[in-house]
Amino acid sequence: MIDSLGLDGVSVAHNRVNRSGIGATKFRVIDTEHAGTHDQAYTGDHAHTHVHHDRPDNTHGHSHQSTNGANHHRGLSEITEIVERSALSPTGRARAVGLFRRLVNVEADIHQRPVEDVHLHEVGAVDSIVDIVGAVFALEWIGADRIVASPLNVGSGTVVCAHGELPVPAPATTRLLGNAPIYAAGPSVELLTPTGALLITAYADTYGAMPAMRIAKTGYGAGDRDLKGRPNVVRAFVGDMADSAELERVVVLECEIDDMNPQIFGVLMDRLYDAGAVDVFYTAVQMKKNRPGTHVTVLVPPGRREAVSTALFRDSTTIGLRYSEVARDTLSRELVSVSTRFGDVRCKVARRDGAVTNVAPEFDDCVRLADQHGVPVKDVQAAGIQAYRES
Repeated sequence: MIDSLGLDGVSVAHNRVNRSGIGATKFRVIDTEHAGTHDQAYTGDHAHTHVHHDRPDNTHGHSHQSTNGANHHRGLSEITEIVERSALSPTGRARAVGLFRRLVNVEADIHQRPVEDVHLHEVGAVDSIVDIVGAVFALEWIGADRIVASPLNVGSGTVVCAHGELPVPAPATTRLLGNAPIYAAGPSVELLTPTGALLITAYADTYGAMPAMRIAKTGYGAGDRDLKGRPNVVRAFVGDMADSAELERVVVLECEIDDMNPQIFGVLMDRLYDAGAVDVFYTAVQMKKNRPGTHVTVLVPPGRREAVSTALFRDSTTIGLRYSEVARDTLSRELVSVSTRFGDVRCKVARRDGAVTNVAPEFDDCVRLADQHGVPVKDVQAAGIQAYRES
């Protein structure tokens, strides 16, 4: 894969290292044409995004202090040519080019420069090209159906740049993180760089706790720093979902409301479903000062939590929410149309491991046919279940 990039004198080496008691693999990009060996690890613990502008009036180019001495600036067009001649699949090449384009756009926006005037220093250098192309190849090779990342530890403190000291996370890292959940813990150092943020946010389907799974393989990648008492490693698990009926993660949003016009609750439910909720229900509760109130519970996919929270704050009178992430086990379902003496009725059929566990005629169909024939809804429901059993 590395040979296909056409970068003269570039190769990749790896060896086992110890990071605070954890054995891990350390990858190094060897560049004999420029600066020798660049220490890299799949932890984001590599060189920052550096921007170089060719215009002579630029005296404030954003460039973190380089640790490898390389000084080869490459623009997006040159990087695209390198990626396009690689042995990546067509899909992989498109993904890698898209990653670099996203990085360039972020840097151009931060520095208020046209995209064509932005040349990337370390990101354009061979070590970072190998990082991004290698990550695309590895994740394509693994072929995971779903990628779950933990919340991201960005570190704390500052990083030294041409401008002086910038707070952690650096501006490009912050922009690339988007809505990814972050936190800061451990020593006052930078733990997530733009390249790491770029890769994680591009591939993670969701963030949160470890999903229920059967572990097939575990890997540890080492960062360059050896932090005392805190292993500077990233850990990856590869495996299969633990159950044949896949458990999904959902977020439970909850609040209590005792000061809202009851007419609004119907509209609120519609707004929550529009925002991405998978279930909404209300429970009558008795609140402080002996006031009757409503307990609102909303189930939502993790990726839609922010949108649903916004809708709940906007369209109700609540001033606070609680949320927790839980596992949800659901039966597989399909709609099957059956013929009855009243007409066709759609039945929702639920199965587990192929066995039918429940059959429920669609209520709207039953109401419509009951109105047409002047019969009770329950008669149409019974006819629908009987027709399914006979079929």
